[in-house]
Amino acid sequence: MAVPSAVAPMLPASAVRPAKVGRLVLLATGLLAIGAVILAVFIVLQGGPKAAGIAVALAALPVGPLIACYLWLDRYEPEPLRYLMIGLGWGAVVATAVSAAGELLVAAYTGLGDLAQASIVAPLIEEFAKALFIAIVVIARRRQIDGVLDGIVYAGMVGIGFAFTENILYFMAAYLGSFDLGLPDGSTAPSGSVLVSVLFFLRALMSPFAHPLFTAATGVGLGVAVTTRRTWLRVVAPLLGFATAVAMHGAFNFTAFKAGDYFFLVYLVAMVPVFIGAVVFAIWVRHREGRTLTAELAECARLGWFHPAEIPWLTNLGRRRHARRYAQRHRGELGKRAVKEYQQAATELAFLRHRMSRGNAPANAQQKQQEILARLMGWRPYVLLPPAPMFYPPRPPMGPGDPRSWPTRPRLPGDSPGPSPKLPGPPSGTGTVPP
Repeated sequence: MAVPSAVAPMLPASAVRPAKVGRLVLLATGLLAIGAVILAVFIVLQGGPKAAGIAVALAALPVGPLIACYLWLDRYEPEPLRYLMIGLGWGAVVATAVSAAGELLVAAYTGLGDLAQASIVAPLIEEFAKALFIAIVVIARRRQIDGVLDGIVYAGMVGIGFAFTENILYFMAAYLGSFDLGLPDGSTAPSGSVLVSVLFFLRALMSPFAHPLFTAATGVGLGVAVTTRRTWLRVVAPLLGFATAVAMHGAFNFTAFKAGDYFFLVYLVAMVPVFIGAVVFAIWVRHREGRTLTAELAECARLGWFHPAEIPWLTNLGRRRHARRYAQRHRGELGKRAVKEYQQAATELAFLRHRMSRGNAPANAQQKQQEILARLMGWRPYVLLPPAPMFYPPRPPMGPGDPRSWPTRPRLPGDSPGPSPKLPGPPSGTGTVPP
């Protein structure tokens, strides 16, 4: 975003300075781009431009809605888009390549039948290839995954990417008539267009969530591991999550092979309830994050780090969005940016303090807290929040020095000597938190 030169000197440095992109992100992006080009060339050479184009178009249809669902879940503390896109690319390029190579090697050296290959080998290798990305993020970028919901979101992105490439290969094979239906000798196979339609219905419409759902179990396990103080649970939770992902994946593949005419019945009885349960669990986790955010920021307001009237505009998703629109309407894009940054910093502070209270915060938590407070105080002069008199608690009459006066913030590094300035109260007659 371009910042007018007349305004730039008045803004916090973070508003003017371009965001830094780490070398690891650049390296991963470059490697994934090369891998994507190689994969695209392979797909076109295997099936031809027409078959490849049809397969890619059909496989892409469920991708957008699925990504939107996971971004909707991740609204309180959104993960950096670059990491989410790398996760998507990992699933589409790296995980599929590793899985294909691993499954071909196992098939060549073991001679296992199709059922064992689909129900045991494929789930083990594919879930391992997908889980590897989440594990790398936990190790290399520890602060990016700090809860169960983060694990679910990253797992979902990897699963969406994996399903996208897998669907391309399935649809292309069906269009070319090389898809193995397991029909008896002498039976007439359906035409390519009919088979593509059937596979599209089964994979893109009925079960687009399958791969994200399987890998979400691993994401939950790793999310538990990074939040618990119990050493044994840090080891057991990821292993149990991975085992659950493999079991669900294997059961789904086994059902597809053995259920035959009863596949839809088994799907409705078994897979749909599991999916509904996973959705309910994810929404419950997000709701719990909202309660945590509200409780921690209320405590921060008691300490004087926020005005109590600001809390609804920082904790409620609908009001957060309304506050950004209000600021944009009155102060343009810079006003919207200020409110968004202020909300984000407040959310980071709340979740950091929650982890500190639970005893599983990083070693530099106190330093990180001071950095976030400095960001908050840097953005606060440029924040304009909507009028909301109903959110202000009654303010009883008080004289100078009354201990019931509005709380003050603690002194931060760089403050000038003297008493800490008080946070502003609502101006008389408006109920608006002043900028």
